[in-house]
Amino acid sequence: MNSNVLDYCVFGHCSEEHAHRALLEYLQVQPLLDLGMRLGEGSGAALALSVVRAAVALLTEMATFEGAGVSNKDD
Repeated sequence: MNSNVLDYCVFGHCSEEHAHRALLEYLQVQPLLDLGMRLGEGSGAALALSVVRAAVALLTEMATFEGAGVSNKDD
């Protein structure tokens, strides 16, 4: 595996399972969430996806002060 691929990965959550924690530590990556879940059906990934989607929406859709006509000048 090309180690550069990790720069393009999003690690959604950290399971309570010891092997999952060990893998994340071995890869030297930090997950978005650590909610103490060990459900195994991808619920951590589903929650993390919502966080990623919200971040993308903020980055791409939120108006800037300039675009919204907000000024910090005293009138």
